[in-house]
Amino acid sequence: MKRLARSLYAQVIAAVIVGALVGHFFPGPARSFKPLGDGFIKLVKMLIAPIVFTTVVTGIAKMGDLKKVGRVGLKGIVYFEVLSTAALVIGLGVGSWLAPGAGMNVDPAALDTRAIASYTNPSHHLSAIDFAMNVIPKDVADAFAKGDILQVLLFSVLFGVALAAIREAGAPVLHFVEGLSAILFRIVGIVMRLAPLGAFGAMAFTVGNYGIASLLSLGKLVGSFYATSVLFVFLVLGLVARVAGIGILKFLRYIREEILVVLGTSSSESALPLMMRKMERLGCSKPVVGLVVPMGYSFNLDGTSIYLTLATLFIAQATNTPVTLGQELEILAVLLLTSKGAAAVTGGGFITLAATLSAVGNIPVAGLTLLLGVDRFMSEARAITNLIGNGIASVAVSRWEGELDLARARRVLDGEEPEEEPAPVAVPSLAAVEGSLGVAAEG
Repeated sequence: MKRLARSLYAQVIAAVIVGALVGHFFPGPARSFKPLGDGFIKLVKMLIAPIVFTTVVTGIAKMGDLKKVGRVGLKGIVYFEVLSTAALVIGLGVGSWLAPGAGMNVDPAALDTRAIASYTNPSHHLSAIDFAMNVIPKDVADAFAKGDILQVLLFSVLFGVALAAIREAGAPVLHFVEGLSAILFRIVGIVMRLAPLGAFGAMAFTVGNYGIASLLSLGKLVGSFYATSVLFVFLVLGLVARVAGIGILKFLRYIREEILVVLGTSSSESALPLMMRKMERLGCSKPVVGLVVPMGYSFNLDGTSIYLTLATLFIAQATNTPVTLGQELEILAVLLLTSKGAAAVTGGGFITLAATLSAVGNIPVAGLTLLLGVDRFMSEARAITNLIGNGIASVAVSRWEGELDLARARRVLDGEEPEEEPAPVAVPSLAAVEGSLGVAAEG
C-alpha cells in the first residue's frame, strides 16, 4: 500500500486497470469520464511550448559553437529518415506476410463514408511546400498559443543562436530563462500527480465508448500491429541502443512511468516534458535533447509509420484489392513523403492515410471506415513506440555527437544514480545584473 501511495508507476497501472474494468462493465457512465483524460493532456500541453523554448535556448546559448547546432540538427534529421524508413518497410513486410485483412470480403460501395468525411477532405492534405511553410509561425505569440512544436522550436533555435552571439550582454536573459526552466519542471512534477486520474478517465472512456467487441472483431489487425511494434522496438531500436552502448530492456525499465502515462492517455505528448528531463539525467547533452526530442515528435513517428503501411495493406486485403510488388514500393515512396505531415494537423494519422490511398489510386479510401472502431486501441501502441523511438534517438544522436556520458548512463540504468531534483537557481542581485550589462557595454 505504501508503494502504491509513493510510486507514480504503480498508481498509473492501477488506474489503467480500473479504467478498463469500469469501461467494460459500466460503459454508459464510463463515457462521462472523458474530461479527466482530456483535462490532464491539456495541462501537460500547456507546458510543452515553454519547456521546449527554455530547454533549447539554454542548451544553444551555453553550447556557444553555433556550427554544432546545425550539425546536431542535420544528424537528427538523417537518423529520423533512416529509422522512419525502416519502420515503413517493416510495417509493409508484416502486412504482406500476415495479411490481417484477408477473407473479410468487404464491398467498398456498401461502406458509409460520412464518418470519415473530415479526414478525406482534400483541404486537410499538406504538400511538402505547405508543410515547410507551416513551420514558420504567423507570429511568435501564435506559435506558443497553438502549441505548435515545430514553430516553437524554430523560434527557440533563432533565439538561442542570437543569445549565444551577443555573449555577455545576454547573461541576465540566460539566467532568467534557466530560472524559468526550473520553475516549469517543478510545475510538471505537480501536474504529473494527476496522471493516474487522467489515465483512468481516458481508458474508461475508450473501453466504454468503443467496447471490447470492436477490438475482437478486428483482432488480427490489432494483434499484427502490436506484434510489429514490439518487433521494431526490440530488434531495430534495440540494435540502435546496443550500438550506442546501452541495453534496450534497461532503457524501457528506466522510462516505464512515461510509457504508462502514454498508455493511459494515448498521447505521446503527455510524456514529452518528463522525457526531456529523463534524457538529460541519463547523460545526454541538453542541446541534443532540446533539439532532437521536439523534432522527433514531427519527424520520428516510428509507430505511426508502422501503422500507416500496415493499415494501407489491411484495407487493400479487406476489399480484395490486388496490390503488386510495384504498388507496394509506390505505397512506400508515397508514405516517405506524406508521413512527415502526420503530426501537423489534428487526426493526422487518418488524414495521412487518406492522402496515401488517394495518391496510390486503386485502394478505396472508403476502407478507412473499417478502422474507426479499433483505431483508438491502436493509438496506444503508436504513441508508445513513438515515445521510445524519440528517447533512443536522443541517446543515439548524443553518442554520435560525442555528447553522451556513457558511464553515467549505465549507472542510471543500473539504478546506481539517485534521482536528482532541479538545482536551485539563485536570483541575481541588481548589482550583478548591472555588472553584467556594464561588461557588455564596455565590450
